[in-house]
Amino acid sequence: MRTMNDASTHTGWIDMTLFRRLMMLAAPMALQNVISFSVGLADNLMVGSLGEVALSGVFVANQIQNLLNMLVIGLSSAMMVLANQYWGKRDAVRVRSIVGMTLIFGLSVSAMMFAWAMINPLGILRLFSNDESVMPEAMRYYTVIRWSYLFYCITQVLMASMRVVERVKIGMYLSMVTFTVNVFLNWLLIFGNLGAPALGVQGAAIATLSVRIMECVIMLVFVRFFDNRLGIRFKNLFHVEMDLFKRYFRYGMPVIVGDITWGINLAVQGGIIGHLGATATAAVSIASIIFQMTGVLIYGTAGATAILIGQTVGSGDVEKVKHYAKHLQRIFIVLGVLSGIVLWFVREPVLLLYNLSPEAKAMALRMMGVLSVTIVGTSYQMSCLTGIVRAGGATHFVLVNDLIHIWGFVIPSAMLAAFVFHADPVVVFALLKSDQILKCFVAVVKVNRFKWIKNLTHDTPAKAETA
Repeated sequence: MRTMNDASTHTGWIDMTLFRRLMMLAAPMALQNVISFSVGLADNLMVGSLGEVALSGVFVANQIQNLLNMLVIGLSSAMMVLANQYWGKRDAVRVRSIVGMTLIFGLSVSAMMFAWAMINPLGILRLFSNDESVMPEAMRYYTVIRWSYLFYCITQVLMASMRVVERVKIGMYLSMVTFTVNVFLNWLLIFGNLGAPALGVQGAAIATLSVRIMECVIMLVFVRFFDNRLGIRFKNLFHVEMDLFKRYFRYGMPVIVGDITWGINLAVQGGIIGHLGATATAAVSIASIIFQMTGVLIYGTAGATAILIGQTVGSGDVEKVKHYAKHLQRIFIVLGVLSGIVLWFVREPVLLLYNLSPEAKAMALRMMGVLSVTIVGTSYQMSCLTGIVRAGGATHFVLVNDLIHIWGFVIPSAMLAAFVFHADPVVVFALLKSDQILKCFVAVVKVNRFKWIKNLTHDTPAKAETA
């Protein structure tokens, strides 16, 4: 008896039925990312018009937000690894319980980050920059944005729970609203339009905080009154099965630790760049936001892949999982090459939007040239390792792979280049992004051995036949 819905009959280089299903999930998430990153781009442009020092101050202040972001993403990703497989069996009760646990853990982490930010804000900021001209602007932004941490956590966990049940469009619609409100409030408060005070970077922080509160309220209302698939209620926060709790930590802890480690990695990278001066910091800030905008479909595809692979593994159809994995890899390569070409050609025109020194613009141009190459690796290795391998159940492997590449090569080599050999900031930047290429060699071997297929909803994980 066949269990692949005749997937083997797709003899083309790419299974178009799979591609269409993938894009139906990926497109709303990609559009959500476009809008979300557009908010970052608008902030970047508006704050950038105030000068390099203001732009660098916001970059430094956002390093803690980036760390919190990875902590929350880690919790949400751990939730999705397990919840996707249970939703593949349509077990809504256990999915709700997993979401409740994630919310509790996430709020606890956010509260600790907020307390840290309240106790020693200046000490935290000095971890990421030693440029005294940047500190006043960083403090103006940071003292406001730290109040957004709890709201941000709730929103992200609830949005991830909706992705589990394939309600991916709510994130897109929410991003449309927040983009409009955020840009308007930035225009109002940064520059003092319509009689409002001109608050500069502090105005940008107030605008972001206001949007964080608004999107949290919208998600709470949607999940409580409009979602009819998962049916989350307040009581779900306190309904925890011990077996499920153990599974969450057994299979989810490597994901959580991995994303926490990645958050620390980004914070350390931010610290390395921050100590290279305001020009390098501003250039990286611009290059990073343009990279994010260009790679939106890649991130959406990785998220959609995790949903498809997780649900298919949960359903027990191992042959279909293998079929999907083979064809998805080809899609990842095509998307990576197209994204690299786009980034290469938009890098010069986009810099015309910024009010920067010729040195900063030239440095940003070279950094985006580096990213136009590494984005191909990002598309393949990230989608393979987090979208296929981790979602398929091999959660420990991705953690170990990241630890080896980041702490064994990327960070040490970049620190040596920056602080011992005093290399050009672009060289340091290239070393910080080198793992995106190096991980591809690991990903291609790991994915095509198929030993990562593990049904986490069973007491004994299902074994996949090796190719």
